[in-house]
Amino acid sequence: MAGHDHSASDAGKRHIHEGPKNHYLSFIFSIVLTLLAFVVVYAEIGRTFTILFILVLGIIQAVFQLAFWMHMKDRGHAYAITGIAFGFIIALTGVAAVTYWIWW
Repeated sequence: MAGHDHSASDAGKRHIHEGPKNHYLSFIFSIVLTLLAFVVVYAEIGRTFTILFILVLGIIQAVFQLAFWMHMKDRGHAYAITGIAFGFIIALTGVAAVTYWIWW
């Protein structure tokens, strides 16, 4: 494929490894998001707010995990990102359709 051809100018470039610092930071961030979910449930603020807040935290954590642990932030993942986004849209459409069908 033409997208995988390596020219002479690519020969001098080296892949820079991120190191453990980003892994530690992303792990701590994931723990903080999980603790926030527990705090909201423990505080008994309200059922609707708690459910929506945990859903938002889950989406944030999923995007964060994809970006840092699955390296979707790096180059060359356009097809994977497009597929995940398309799958998310299909799933969201399905959930909305089932919710509409059940409630009305």
